[in-house]
Amino acid sequence: MTRPSLPDDDTLTHNGLDASRVGRVLVLACGALAREILAVTKGNGFQHIDLHCLPAILHNHPERIVPAVTEAVAAYRESYETIFLAYADCGTGGQLQKAARDLGVTMLLGPHCYAFFEGTDGFVERAADEFTAFYLTDFLVRQFDAFVWQPLGLDRHPELRDTYFGHYEKLVYQAQTDDPALTALAIEAAARLGLEFEYRFTGYGDLKVALEDFRDAP
Repeated sequence: MTRPSLPDDDTLTHNGLDASRVGRVLVLACGALAREILAVTKGNGFQHIDLHCLPAILHNHPERIVPAVTEAVAAYRESYETIFLAYADCGTGGQLQKAARDLGVTMLLGPHCYAFFEGTDGFVERAADEFTAFYLTDFLVRQFDAFVWQPLGLDRHPELRDTYFGHYEKLVYQAQTDDPALTALAIEAAARLGLEFEYRFTGYGDLKVALEDFRDAP
């Protein structure tokens, strides 16, 4: 199976990634996870796994995720033997998990991608002590302006920064890759938000484990 080169981050943000309709297993995911999912599937030689990504900007509009997922499952159900939903709850208040059950597809467990990148069990245990932390992943570091700075209007009204982030104390960069350039961007983002910076290498966490469960998928 040959897939065209991965679109740039702006395309993944606003348009997502269309499946090639080749393979037996479809991973239906957020565009923010495209690079990580392909890194795992290609690294394992999983030729039977295809990827379809919804626009990553749905991250900022969780009420749109369930309808978009439902539509995508209906569009691709007949083309694949298995569909796996590479989303966590992502702010849907449990509605995405209910939709997955109703649609008969399995999905990642956890409140959001920050949890499954670190390992959901450990993240949840630490959550009570980290309620003043603001998290960024590799993708969100690269797309900081598109997902944080511009949607909050800070490009036009930087004086609102403390209104939005005054209750945060630190920015935690959950690094999926060891990339000094991305770390520098994350440090810059923390400075722009007036927060302390913490680097935390996570790799692909539970996402990698979940995808590798499809190694012997029918």
